[in-house]
Amino acid sequence: MALTLETESQIYRSLRAVFGAIAHLVSLGFTVFVAVIARPGSSLFSWHPFLMSLAFSLLMTEALLAFSPESSLLRPFSRKAKIRFHWALQLLALLCAVLGLAFISYNKYINGKAHFATWHSLTGLLTVLYASVQCMGGLALLYPKLLKNWTLAKLKLYHATSGLIGYLLGCASLMLGMCSLWFTTSVTGVSWYLSMLSPVLTSLVIMSQVSNAYLYRKRIQP
Repeated sequence: MALTLETESQIYRSLRAVFGAIAHLVSLGFTVFVAVIARPGSSLFSWHPFLMSLAFSLLMTEALLAFSPESSLLRPFSRKAKIRFHWALQLLALLCAVLGLAFISYNKYINGKAHFATWHSLTGLLTVLYASVQCMGGLALLYPKLLKNWTLAKLKLYHATSGLIGYLLGCASLMLGMCSLWFTTSVTGVSWYLSMLSPVLTSLVIMSQVSNAYLYRKRIQP
C-alpha cells in the first residue's frame, strides 16, 4: 500500500528527530569520554583534547542543532532566543578551541617539540582560524544593513553553508586526533572504532539538519 505524501513527511520528520536526539547524546557522550581519559588538569597536555572535544563535539553541535525544527532543545523558544543561544555557544566553543590550541602550543614549546608538524595539527590550526572568521562573519547577520549589496536571505544561506564547512573541519580534526599516539595508546579495540564513529554520525546528522532547517525556513516564509 503506497504511503501518502503526508505520511512520508511525518516519517522523515520522526527519523530526523530520532537521529537528532542521537546526535545530542553522542556529542555529550564523546566529550565526557575524552574528559575521562584525558583527565583535564593532570598535565598541561590534558587540557588540549578536553577543550577541543568540548568545542567541536559538544558546543558546536548544540549550537547548530538549536535551529533544527525537530531536535532543537529550544523548540518552545522564539527564533531570537535561539540566535542568542547559538551565538553564546559558538563564542564559548571558539574560546575553548583557542585555549586548547594555546595549551598544546605551549606544551610543545616547553618540551622542545616541532609545531604544526602533523596533519592533525595543521587541520586543527585551520579549523580554529576558520571558526574565528566564521564568528566575525556572523556579525553581518546582526547588522545586515552594513552590507547593502547582500540580502538577508543570502547572508543566512552563506553563513549556514560556511558554518557547516567549519563544523566538518572540526570533526575531521577530531578524527585525525584520534589517530595520534596518545589516543591510540589510551583507547583501543571497539572503543576506538566507536570514538571514530562519533564525529562521523554527528556530521551526517548536522548536514541533514542544517539543510532541512534552511528548507523549513523557506517553506514557512511568505
